[in-house]
Amino acid sequence: MVLSFRVSELQVLLGFAGRNKSGRKHELLAKALQLLRSGCSPAVQMKIKELYRRRFPRKALAPSDLPGLQIPPGQLPAAPALPPNAATAAACPLPYERGAAAAPLPPALLPPLPPLGPKREADAQHLAPPAHPVHPDVTMRRLPFYDVYDELIKPTTLASTSSQRFEEAHFTFALTPQQVQQILSSRDLLPGAKCDYTVQVQLRFCLCETSCPQEDYFPPNLFVKVNGKLCPLPGYLPPTKNGAEPKRPSRPVNITPLARLSATVPNTIVVNWSAEFGRHYSLSVYLVKQLTSVTLLQKLRAKGIRNPDHSRALIKEKLTADPDSEIATTSLRVSLMCPLGKMRLVVPCRATTCTHLQCFDAALYLQMNEKKPTWTCPVCDKKAPYDNLIIDGLFMEILNSCTDCDEIQFMEDGSWCPMRPRKESQELCQPAAFSGIEG
Repeated sequence: MVLSFRVSELQVLLGFAGRNKSGRKHELLAKALQLLRSGCSPAVQMKIKELYRRRFPRKALAPSDLPGLQIPPGQLPAAPALPPNAATAAACPLPYERGAAAAPLPPALLPPLPPLGPKREADAQHLAPPAHPVHPDVTMRRLPFYDVYDELIKPTTLASTSSQRFEEAHFTFALTPQQVQQILSSRDLLPGAKCDYTVQVQLRFCLCETSCPQEDYFPPNLFVKVNGKLCPLPGYLPPTKNGAEPKRPSRPVNITPLARLSATVPNTIVVNWSAEFGRHYSLSVYLVKQLTSVTLLQKLRAKGIRNPDHSRALIKEKLTADPDSEIATTSLRVSLMCPLGKMRLVVPCRATTCTHLQCFDAALYLQMNEKKPTWTCPVCDKKAPYDNLIIDGLFMEILNSCTDCDEIQFMEDGSWCPMRPRKESQELCQPAAFSGIEG
């Protein structure tokens, strides 16, 4: 099994087992084989089967593949040896194991079962409705403009129930009296906004990947019905190149207007999508509170202002003479105008991952991402997420002490001086030049 894995699958496996996942493919393969030889836990064995099934979703496990997992025949793993996520994974079978019959023993005391053959699995599907396994390892990336209150549906696989191209899955969630009250009491707190509630029921889709927190990602040809009503989804983005498939923007879906705000009647979600070979998706539902750019700016100010010495050290580093370079840089000019609004900076900020000194205005940047969340630095076009933003203390000092210029110059020692246009000299030179032409 492990020999058929690609680099990405080997990295996921080694990361799951807590091993170093850096290196070339032959190095990763050697680490994975060493992991098997040293005797891996049942959780790692199940992870290998899961990755193998994603790699070959329509290929049944051959008997020759099973000894590769090194499970001694007739030996059952002890329950205490299983980590918490392994117990959850055993209780919630993987997509290719949902046809297996229920065992009389607790799931945590049983070894992983091989999948049924295609015929028996098809017969088992007619006997019992398919279960949608919960993936405890799949986590959604945190969105800056939303605070999560509750998890109504944990990340759950959109499992393929047949070999047909179009799939359908059903989900149910219920609100508690406290959650209903939270939503109802938040009505009309955002005047002029599209939504009536700041506390919302939020639907999110992503890829079934466990390597890192996942961004929102919609399955192809997606249709969603909430309580029998069609749910509006974000419109398709224009294709970046000819022949590319249209793609929806990566953002959550607010289903509060379609939800039953009642503690006695459950809510139903029906999802239709096109199955893709080797690619699986996950669905989750949250109770969230929507935040504004003003709130995020207050949070950013509350984090504090970065010490001016950080920027001074960066200036000295940039202006230090490079012995290998023939050109020596002795000064650095920086604008005090925001590249977004072309106005003077008020709250100068940039991302900690940016290497430039130029700042942009935090208020304008947050307002822009509130309307269209891209979180891209307007100076270097690299990712500048909210959690990486800092307010520059040196620029705050400069803005407070220099109010009559829009550009400054940094020196090698970290000091600075204002750059003012030479208007007076231009005015003196113009009459002289004009009289010369007349003569």
